[in-house]
Parts: sequence; C-alpha cells; structure tokens
Amino acid sequence: MILQKLWIYLSLGCLFFGHIFTAFVIRVLYLVWPTLAKKLLLKIGEQSTMTQNPKFRLEDWGHSFTTLTSLKTVFNHIWLSLGQEAFVGWDAPDSQVVTLEGNTSTILKHLNGNRPLVLSFGSSHATDGWAFGNNVEIKRHQTLGDRLVAAQTLVDLEPGCPVVVDDMSDVTACKYGSLPERLYVLQAGKVVYKGSKGPWGYYPSEVRTFLEKMN
Repeated sequence: MILQKLWIYLSLGCLFFGHIFTAFVIRVLYLVWPTLAKKLLLKIGEQSTMTQNPKFRLEDWGHSFTTLTSLKTVFNHIWLSLGQEAFVGWDAPDSQVVTLEGNTSTILKHLNGNRPLVLSFGSSHATDGWAFGNNVEIKRHQTLGDRLVAAQTLVDLEPGCPVVVDDMSDVTACKYGSLPERLYVLQAGKVVYKGSKGPWGYYPSEVRTFLEKMN
C-alpha cells in the first residue's frame, strides 16, 4: 500500500505541474503564434476525445484550458485523488452512494455474485466553474438534490445501466480517485481492473477487451 501511495503522489504531482506548464505554453503561443496554439489545443482535444464530440468546437472549450478556473478544478480533482484506496488485487472500497430515488446504498451492493461490475465514474463541467460553451446547464452542486437533478440529465440519455451519485462529502470519488472520470472493473469484492485517470486515460474499449479476456 505504501508503494502505491507514493506512486499516486508522484504521478498526480506530475499531472498537475504538467497541466500548469501546458497552459502556460499555450497562453504564450496565443500571443506570438496563435495558429500553433490552436494546433496544440486540437492535439490535446484528440487525446482527451473532446474532438470526437460533435457538439463541441475548439471555440467552445479551447480558451478555458488556460484559465485560473481550470487550474483550480484540476487541483481539486488531484487533491481528492490523494485519498484513493482502490488498487488492483485489493478489496474494493465499499463507499456510500445515493440512488436517484434518494436512497443510500454502497458500491458493493451492486455486485451480482461472481459477475464483473463495471464502474464508470464521471463529472460535469459546471457553468459556474470550468465551463464549456454549448454545454448542458449544470451549476456546482450545493446540495444532494442538485446532484440528483444533474444525474437525471444523464439518465434522460438512456445510458443503459444504473446511475448513482456520490454523497456531498465525495467519499467515493476520493477512495476511487475517480475525478474527473475513470473506469474500474470489480469482481467478488476485489478490484480487477483500474483505468488511468481520465479524460486521457478513459478507454471503454480497453474495458471491453479486458472483459472478453475474462470469459
């Protein structure tokens, strides 16, 4: 566990300072070489799958990457991730979640015998936070009710799976290091697959391949 924690601190520190460095470079390039700055942002968009979403153009999200708000958001996600306890081969944290009916449950209650359970964690870009243009209207959650209303937006898209939310302490996001998005596979109470931190490490195709190899 100690080695895993040390690796988390090191990798998250590199991630944060890497974001700062990239944002600084892009901001400077916008002043001296705007075309190159846009090309670099588009490359980042490709790696994070932003350019695969037909709803978003570079003008909707590119300018936000270098803002102080984006740095604060990245720092907050990293800060919460420092407490993660989910590691491959270890017991999966049975943290509390809330159903859309407002009932409390836990992660492991969604296990079904020895059948693998895929966890897909995600978050939204709040319109009063690190906002994107042409995005859904979701403000920062002040109450659990706000969070449940936001989750209903996802349910309306018919994801084809149960949807639950974290409680307002973000305990599950913390224990799974899941912000802004991440994929896991649990089986028999253990973590058997842990994806890299999204958006760059969010690969549903990798999970599909992993599950096919389990059969």
